[in-house]
Amino acid sequence: MRSVCLPTPLNTALLAAALVTTGPALADGGHSHSGGIASATAKAVHAPFDVVHTRITTEDNALVFHMQVSGKAGRTRPTKSGQLAGSRVFSYVWPTSLDPAEVGFEPKAGILAFAVTAHPDFDDTPLFDENGDGHLKNDGGVWHSHWVVLQPDEACGKGSLKVVDIPEGSQPRLPKTWPGLPLLIDSPGWSPSFERGSVNVRVPFDNVSALQALKFDGVTAALRVNASVHAPLLCVAQVFKVASGDLSLPGALDR
Repeated sequence: MRSVCLPTPLNTALLAAALVTTGPALADGGHSHSGGIASATAKAVHAPFDVVHTRITTEDNALVFHMQVSGKAGRTRPTKSGQLAGSRVFSYVWPTSLDPAEVGFEPKAGILAFAVTAHPDFDDTPLFDENGDGHLKNDGGVWHSHWVVLQPDEACGKGSLKVVDIPEGSQPRLPKTWPGLPLLIDSPGWSPSFERGSVNVRVPFDNVSALQALKFDGVTAALRVNASVHAPLLCVAQVFKVASGDLSLPGALDR
């Protein structure tokens, strides 16, 4: 496993703007291929996060999330800092056009994204023992999956995004596997697999046929816990690469 500091080829301001104004046009850097998004290799991006193909397919009653990179997916994780404040999260993310209500959040709460993340300084999957050692609260450094709801927040930096905070005292609708954090985040326990430079996750749904209009994109990014561990709690700090190049969500569900 390697722990490195990565460059920022794309400013998070572009990420936020594109997510809020998701148009149908394809970017020059990415194009649809059998419903997926193919992207040119980028030498400036660390290979484990250099997205070259992004796809979501249906398989029986599940969506299968797939992301191919030019290097070895999952090879690089954040360096452990020993504290929550300021700690980093590395992620493979599929922003989608799905309403957050599809997975148990309030309708129209923000941008629903599926993410595979690793963060050795904290654990946010209290229902699952990913490393199999009998302890439920020490698995953050193992790659695992989340649903998150994103919104822009200037407190994270100009034009930047955050995982939506839950204000103290509010009681929004939340998924059954919500991990107890004051964020719109779900920890459903769907385990990612890494093979041949790709990350793949099978995610069951009650009614996959109702999701046929799904649109998506692919992003590799780093998030950071606020130094004050307060709202905003978790901000998008670096964007390594966007599959489409402009976050227009050009991907269509591949049946």
